[in-house]
Amino acid sequence: MKKKSTTETSDENSPITQADIDAGKLVLRKRVGGRLVQPKKRVTLYLDAGIVDYFKEKAGQRGYQTLINDTLKSSLSQADIESALRKIIREELKGRKAA
Repeated sequence: MKKKSTTETSDENSPITQADIDAGKLVLRKRVGGRLVQPKKRVTLYLDAGIVDYFKEKAGQRGYQTLINDTLKSSLSQADIESALRKIIREELKGRKAA
């Protein structure tokens, strides 16, 4: 005998309420340009007071944590660009030595 599910099923035509969201029945995911945005993860991070003050001052109304996140993302892409550029320069220098 099959066990009956204890999970409620929802009618697709019924409206979504805040209670549904709060109960975890619905997870809203943000989309930008049709692509799903990765959810953020909560972390505890200790930063120097001067760094926090700098980002708070620079961010204004935007939110300093968002600015720190954007700065870290840009740092990652710069590292990728730097790595690719170094590789290209090494290949060019090897080509000149061989010639």
